[in-house]
Amino acid sequence: MSTLFGSELSSAVINTGIATVILIVAMSLLSWFFPWLQKKIQSLPHSQLPALKIHNFEIITAQSLTAGICSLLKALRLVITVLGLYFYFSLVLGFFPETQHISDNMLHYILDPLKEVLKTIVDYIPKAIYVIVICLVMRYILKVIRLFFLRIEAGYLKLEGFHAEWAQPTYNLVRILVFAFTLIIIFPHLPGSSSPAFQGVSVFLGLLISLGSSSAISNMVAGLVITYMRPFQVGDRVKLSTTVGDVVEKNLLVTRIRTIKNVDVTIPNSNVLNSHIINYSAVADTKGLILNPRITIGYDVNWRKVHELLLGAAARTEGVLKDPKPFILQTALDNSYVEYELNAYTRLANNFDDVYSELYKNIQDLFNEAQVEIMSPTYHALRDGEGMHIPSEYKS
Repeated sequence: MSTLFGSELSSAVINTGIATVILIVAMSLLSWFFPWLQKKIQSLPHSQLPALKIHNFEIITAQSLTAGICSLLKALRLVITVLGLYFYFSLVLGFFPETQHISDNMLHYILDPLKEVLKTIVDYIPKAIYVIVICLVMRYILKVIRLFFLRIEAGYLKLEGFHAEWAQPTYNLVRILVFAFTLIIIFPHLPGSSSPAFQGVSVFLGLLISLGSSSAISNMVAGLVITYMRPFQVGDRVKLSTTVGDVVEKNLLVTRIRTIKNVDVTIPNSNVLNSHIINYSAVADTKGLILNPRITIGYDVNWRKVHELLLGAAARTEGVLKDPKPFILQTALDNSYVEYELNAYTRLANNFDDVYSELYKNIQDLFNEAQVEIMSPTYHALRDGEGMHIPSEYKS
């Protein structure tokens, strides 16, 4: 009996020695291989290890990617070392009959979870194939839809009542609907989707999003309404509430206006929708924008002379159209003066402030040359009923 025990003990010691040698060799190889691999990766030029980009936006630089790979290699080396030591001690304990049950338990601690994970992965393969097929089908459906809207946007395909600038926002809406429909289909086949924890987290996240994004959602809805209302386009000169300027950007959340002072004003789309919108550029290219400076002149100046001077000022002004012809409206007969309104057409909607300024200069010049005062007289008169205050050319 003692001879048998001694033989088993000798065998266990020999096996332990062999396992120890293998462990030392494996650890030496690890100590050489991972540092060598890290140096190789660090020495690679950036052209062979490019940065991760989405279009022109660089998400991870080449240097950061190199550092990340080296960190992963260090973590992998640590995991392999710990697992190697764990299996070494489990194996050594299994060589000795008195500790063999400890070795079995140690192996079960590692192997049983691995078997369970492997079994779960194998069982999920049919569902994974189903999810992949659905995603691929929806991807190609989206490509066909995108091609359809691109043709509309480019003007090759025209639908009655559907404007070309609606193509992109409509495609974005359809894409969101397709994504939502795809998620509804594949959600029951996602890992853990039926677990209470997963459902609870989903409800909690949905509640957070609904409570925290109410203003953002209202702006998005307003942005969609504005898109289909078509009150203005990028580049138009508009007035939104009290802000006058050119539209430099419009998206689902905000509209950005650049004023004539080069100040960018960002207005939430919900505010844009709730305020009145004046678009100076809407028909400026086709019918022309009407500029309407007003002046007041006393009754002692013949209205025909005032009309002549105002039309002359319009003819002198660069940017004012000759056709359609400018015209004059007399808008008020006050106690002391007559109010005249010059209406002149221009296509320079984005520069109408400059045209206004030039027009006012020419009005001043012409009236000064004609010796006509631009003023609103106020009279304090004591009258005895004799005489009339009318232009001299009407007096007989």
